[in-house]
Amino acid sequence: MDAATGTAVPTRLIAMGSAVLMEGFSLIGLETFPDATAEDLERLLAGLVRSEARALLMLEHSLARSDGPWLKRVRHEAARIVITELPPLAAPHEYAPTVDALVRAVLGPGALED
Repeated sequence: MDAATGTAVPTRLIAMGSAVLMEGFSLIGLETFPDATAEDLERLLAGLVRSEARALLMLEHSLARSDGPWLKRVRHEAARIVITELPPLAAPHEYAPTVDALVRAVLGPGALED
């Protein structure tokens, strides 16, 4: 809710990554940024934070693992912006979520073995 007007504020549903992967997300109605760069992501995040927008961002793994200051800030501060990482379309079997390292650190190196 917008405190000033009392109206519902929509949540932006955004996907960023390779053009081929973005085709599917655009078909289901997400706002897409095909072939986005880390700089594109930083500009988008800066705008979202400054406007106090709510958003769900689905980022292809290369963008999700970029090292920009706005990405770091959003991950640590902005509860209104949720970021999820998408595996690479061309090699999903080679993908390992970043949370895997945390799980192994806490539960031991064999924690994720089958």
